Amino acid sequence: MVAYGKAALLYTIIWFCLILGTECFGDEYSNTIRRLSVKSGGSVTIPCYYDRKYTQQKKYWYSETDKSYTNTTAGDVTVIDDPAQSLFTVTMRNLTGQHNGTYYCIVKTVEQPGDMTTTDDIYLHVQSDPDVSVMSSSVTVDEGGNISVQCLYSTKFKDKTNKQWCRYKDKRCYTSQDASVKISDDGNKSFTVVMSGLMKSDSGWYYCSVGDKPPSLEYLQVPFQLTVTGAATPDTTEGIKIAVWQWLPVSAVFLLLMILVGVFIWKWKRRSEEDKKHIKMRNDCVVTDTVTSTPEDVVIYSTINDENPDNKMSPSDSNIETTYCLVEDPSGHKAVPEDGTIYSFVEPHDQNPEEQ
Repeated sequence: MVAYGKAALLYTIIWFCLILGTECFGDEYSNTIRRLSVKSGGSVTIPCYYDRKYTQQKKYWYSETDKSYTNTTAGDVTVIDDPAQSLFTVTMRNLTGQHNGTYYCIVKTVEQPGDMTTTDDIYLHVQSDPDVSVMSSSVTVDEGGNISVQCLYSTKFKDKTNKQWCRYKDKRCYTSQDASVKISDDGNKSFTVVMSGLMKSDSGWYYCSVGDKPPSLEYLQVPFQLTVTGAATPDTTEGIKIAVWQWLPVSAVFLLLMILVGVFIWKWKRRSEEDKKHIKMRNDCVVTDTVTSTPEDVVIYSTINDENPDNKMSPSDSNIETTYCLVEDPSGHKAVPEDGTIYSFVEPHDQNPEEQ
């Protein structure tokens, strides 16, 4: 099998180089083998990136230990393809020492029927107390936000200066020169990575690493998934509640103002109707006969036309409406008797002229 032969040759070369104490690989081969340190009894999710031209092809997780291929969910192993990100993930659960060994991320190609392409080689190292781990293996943050990742390492890596934070996709490792990423080592079994001003393009898989550069077998990684979402949006319901409470005092004042305006308009109309009624009553006093007076007269008689024909004046009617009119002498002076009283007799009009 192609993958098995490649791995055997690779490990032979690595051990040969270690024995001789020479550096056999350049930087271009620095990430060929990924050694993952995982906790016994726990789980791990491993990203496997591939070329976009293999988006429609089947992907497999191959175990060198039991010579098995998996491309779905089988037992404690789940393989999920994400063509939009050009990667598939492999999740292994309930890990024990029996899971120690080499694994391969494999894509079935179409160039030659039955041919396979290995995209990644992984060596899984299961430990009760992992040499390197993270406090949390994934985090989701809003765009523009910050994250802080604590990478833990064992005592034997305390004096190692090569502690890194890298991205799987482009194999970029950040340094202290990067403005958006700050790495600080407390010198006591942990170093902290702070990423600020995150954008959606920062989403992806990263890893903490400690130890010498490959091909050293002490070079260990632990995966970490970062997801950056769109800016947070406020809760619509909560926003409505806030708006209601803000506008409630204003609405109350406006309602009170409308009530006051309504009362004013009502009183104004009522006053106007009363004024019209008084004017009508004054106009109802129409003098129809010519008034004659002499200096000797002390009483002036005048016939008054009541323009309300329905009113019948009856001395016994206590509800009768009496109209009083001021009669003036046509000559321009009032004829006032000695007692100062002016009398005017109001004659009601009957509906039947014959009764008059």
